[in-house]
Amino acid sequence: MCTTCGCNEGETKIEGHPLHAHEHTHADGTTHSHPHDHAHAHGHGDDHDHTHSHPGQEHHGHAQAHAHDHGRTVRLEMDILAKNNAYAAKNREYFAAHGIFALNLVSSPGSGKTTLLVKTIEALRGKIPVAVIEGDQQTSFDAERIRATGAPVVQINTGKGCHLDAHMVGHALEQLPLQHGSALMIENVGNLVCPAAFDLGEAGKVAILSVTEGEDKPLKYPDMFRAARLMLINKCDLLAHLDFDVEKAIGYARRVNPLIEVMRVSAKTGEGMDAWLAWIEKGVAAVRG
Repeated sequence: MCTTCGCNEGETKIEGHPLHAHEHTHADGTTHSHPHDHAHAHGHGDDHDHTHSHPGQEHHGHAQAHAHDHGRTVRLEMDILAKNNAYAAKNREYFAAHGIFALNLVSSPGSGKTTLLVKTIEALRGKIPVAVIEGDQQTSFDAERIRATGAPVVQINTGKGCHLDAHMVGHALEQLPLQHGSALMIENVGNLVCPAAFDLGEAGKVAILSVTEGEDKPLKYPDMFRAARLMLINKCDLLAHLDFDVEKAIGYARRVNPLIEVMRVSAKTGEGMDAWLAWIEKGVAAVRG
């Protein structure tokens, strides 16, 4: 997870938001920390001084230090997720109170999720208001593509961070003019590992799998597909040119998550788009009240 992968959210920038540091102070004087504490998980200084202090016991000392560090890492991960889940619960309360259907779009880089999102926004125009939170490590290119559709969007650049978290999303919500009965699309950073563990308060994760990636992705990254509510098999217009086995991909996904819903789509040809749009409309109707 992120305590060991080396990501650093200290460089996170939320478009239109002045707070980029780890601590945030509110008008009432209360201060809370960014949910990602990047304390080092390995002992330094005195930890190393005592590890090999007794001749003949080097391996014993190393094992003790390793066990200690492992325990500290586990505690840190639990603390990170506990803080994130508290922010996610607040986001979920906000969504429920305002009748917002929030989806967390997750995928590998290059899966075509931004193109699919643009087509989705255009198809829903006049039916359902759509707003977007766009997550990328750097640049605002995708946000500009979304903005060109007329949909409100807030860009979050995570710097070295490999995922969005609930705290970032909460601040981005402050910048979005969300209408009651809206669909909120949260386009996460392209990554099939860390986003699986972080609840953003969404109604569900939508895993987008491109047919150019290989049908074994659900088995390689089971946590993500286990966490997903829906899998979109994207770029199906390319199937005639590839050896991708759709049924095998679906079988692998259901091996790790028997309840996952699956749709085949193509933003280019429109294949499967009606079913995808109907799925979103059903979700919005359910939360609109």
